[in-house]
Amino acid sequence: MEIRVNLGLLLLPRLSQGIMGTMNLEERSLSLQQVLEEKIAFADQREATALLGEHDEYLQVLMDNFDCRFISRGEELAIDGEAAVVRAAAQVVRELQYLHRQGTTLTMHEVRYSVGLVKRGKGEALHSLFSDTILVTSRGRHVRPKTLGQRIYLDAIRKNSITFGIGPAGTGKTYLAVVMAVAALRARLVEKIVLTRPAVEAGERLGFLPGDLQEKVDPYLRPLYDALHDILGFDTYQKLLAKGVIEIAPLAYMRGRTLEDAFVILDEAQNTTPSQMKMFLTRLGFGSRMVVTGDLSQVDLPRGVFSGLSEASRILSDVRGVGVVRLEALDVIRHDVVARIVEAYDRADKARRDSEKKSAELQERKTAALEKAAASERGEADA
Repeated sequence: MEIRVNLGLLLLPRLSQGIMGTMNLEERSLSLQQVLEEKIAFADQREATALLGEHDEYLQVLMDNFDCRFISRGEELAIDGEAAVVRAAAQVVRELQYLHRQGTTLTMHEVRYSVGLVKRGKGEALHSLFSDTILVTSRGRHVRPKTLGQRIYLDAIRKNSITFGIGPAGTGKTYLAVVMAVAALRARLVEKIVLTRPAVEAGERLGFLPGDLQEKVDPYLRPLYDALHDILGFDTYQKLLAKGVIEIAPLAYMRGRTLEDAFVILDEAQNTTPSQMKMFLTRLGFGSRMVVTGDLSQVDLPRGVFSGLSEASRILSDVRGVGVVRLEALDVIRHDVVARIVEAYDRADKARRDSEKKSAELQERKTAALEKAAASERGEADA
């Protein structure tokens, strides 16, 4: 990498002509000293394509977000412009290069998230974020946190016996919980993995569904299966399942058990009742770890039934050994449109709540006015 101060006139048009016209000679010289050109060398054309995009789509994101000039010359990228902007843009490219060289396939998420962090002044967190490898999947893929929220979530799982991961769809809360469970199993920190989930989405009781116990709960635990297949590979997953190292059970079957030396994951916990949640949490035994995941914006419980996840995360937030992490729309990893959909629904929900609050306040004022008028009429009648 080469950093060079550029005092030539080539970059002068990038500065405001009005501002330059009002500067004296010393001020102009100082301004010119703040103009940089930075060159970043790529290992080969393949690395250049990985960092800039197959059709320069990643480069276009950089150009849209940083007011400086990018010149791609085969296996080299030159960035020139105001010093502070050039350093920020170069930092993004260097961190993406580091991530690529660690074996991660770059996507639009890594590019845009890196740009966002640097522009918010949190660029120093990129390197530590991208260097935290949890494990390598059966297909050789390195699993790392992709957002600061995810890193906080993983740190909470490492530090606490019980961790609540609450957030919208696509934030990786379920997948990362499974990753941590497999990592703990590989490190022999636990002897088994227990997966459970309330079966209420379809409004059916398990007894009325066809098949044996596993076939009954399969549709509800599909996201957990998908994560295990991706991390372990199908054959390894089947072997561990047959040996009982991986156990799948509906939440109702947890009653009366004490789970020791196990990594237990309760998914879709927003659909538990307070009594179910208390029952589940008190199954924790020695040497065990629990992760409870859910999205409080997707409660499928009958009207009037309070979510056990909402209550537990509020009651237990200050209890030692319990961590509560709330992931946000910024932590959504899926498609960009998913993050925008989540934000749109959140705005709609807030508008609905505000409207309901205003309607309730208006109704209260009307009721108070009617009561006051009635009292006044009674007073006049008595007189």
